[in-house]
Formats: sequence, structure tokens, C-alpha cells
Amino acid sequence: MKKISLIIILALVMFACKNDTKQPVDLEENRAKSYDQNDGFITVKGDFVYYADAAVLQTPKEIFGVVIDENMHILAEQVKAFKTEDTDMVPVTVRVRKFEKDKDEEGWQFKVEIKEILKVEAPDPNKEDVIKLAN
Repeated sequence: MKKISLIIILALVMFACKNDTKQPVDLEENRAKSYDQNDGFITVKGDFVYYADAAVLQTPKEIFGVVIDENMHILAEQVKAFKTEDTDMVPVTVRVRKFEKDKDEEGWQFKVEIKEILKVEAPDPNKEDVIKLAN
């Protein structure tokens, strides 16, 4: 009888000692969920520039023309804070719909339509891939 009572008490103690610690919300993890959505969009990380009437998104492997719409203008406003000149490219991470341009249209083979802005980063000040012409 004592053994059964001891087993019941141990079982109650084990179940009563829940380790219910709250974990902090990780914004990067929530942002990463957006990468994995199965909605037909792709996540692209690259350098963005909008100048006059053209917008470009350049990744290490490809260059895309960007559809000029409301989301592109929102991204252009967010990027302005990191630009020192109008032609500066700023690193961004966006979710886009990628499609091939019309045959009679000028520009790069593929275009992207921005659907979600995930991240806008400051450009690396030590990056030396820009050629500047002097008078």
C-alpha cells in the first residue's frame, strides 16, 4: 500500500511541475515564415534602385525590372533614408511575383512585382563596386 501511495505522489509531483516558461517573440523567425509560404511568390534579396521612371532589383545572379506600382513606391520611400545619391542601390529583401516580360517590351527578360517588403538594410559603406566619374 505504501508503494502505491508513493508512486501516486511521485506521479502527481511530476505532472504538477510543468516547466511553462514564456519564450520571447522572435521577429526574424516570424519574418522567416513569410519565406516559406506556398502562395506562388518568391523571396528575393538584392539591391534596389528607383530612378526617374525605372526601377531595378539586382541579385548576385540576375537583374529584374520592377513593376512600378504602389508597393514599389512604398519601397522607394523606405529606401530614400539610406541613399546619399539618387542612383545608390540599397539592399532589400522582398517577396515578389516573377514573370517574363512581353516580347515587344524593352528591358530585362524577367520582371518582378513587389508583393511584400520584408527588410530594407543600410548599404555597406566599405563596398567599392561603384565607379564615379569626375569632371
